[in-house]
Amino acid sequence: MNTIKKHEIKNELKYKNTVVLTYRIEYPEITSSNYCYGKNIFNKYNKDKAIMLENYIKNKLYFDAVSTYEYNSANGYPIMVFEVISEFNITYNNGFLISLYEDKYEFTGGAHGNTIRTSQNWNLSTGCFIPLSYFFPNNPYYLVNIFKNINSQIQTNPENYFDNYCELVLETFNPESFYVTSENIAIYFQQYDIAPYSSGIPVFYINIKGSAI
Repeated sequence: MNTIKKHEIKNELKYKNTVVLTYRIEYPEITSSNYCYGKNIFNKYNKDKAIMLENYIKNKLYFDAVSTYEYNSANGYPIMVFEVISEFNITYNNGFLISLYEDKYEFTGGAHGNTIRTSQNWNLSTGCFIPLSYFFPNNPYYLVNIFKNINSQIQTNPENYFDNYCELVLETFNPESFYVTSENIAIYFQQYDIAPYSSGIPVFYINIKGSAI
């Protein structure tokens, strides 16, 4: 198992002595591993990703927050604090394979914020991402099987999804939107892809015990 440390970047940005934006960004660093090449690529990728997000917050989102502050102040509306929270969760860490997902929550006004999920599935021996097809060897129809499995799971509680979920699953499916657990591949969709906001981020677990991991 690789040893992973959590780093955190956080700050409050003010305008006219008033906090208008807060952020907290987590990112992982492998501190101990037998795969030095992949470890270095993993660490650089995730640190660069965190720095890019902080730059976006400081150089774009901050000015949006200032504009909202000025507008609300001029019109007698409450001061609104923008917020960004990015957190990661390691779901598999064994040998050369590390899998994780990140949830980036962003609030810029309105009734609620929005969360975007991304994921990483690493082969540390090569320093490359692992594609979904890797976990379904010798199965050229693995996508068909995945779609059938997802639709079957939805049918147990169809009221939580949009009426045309079958069509939406096909339209919004992203082959990079998955992560690995000890026995499953977790396929996820973004908010509003196939279900209303109240349903959160839909996740479907496809059993792969005894396959490629």
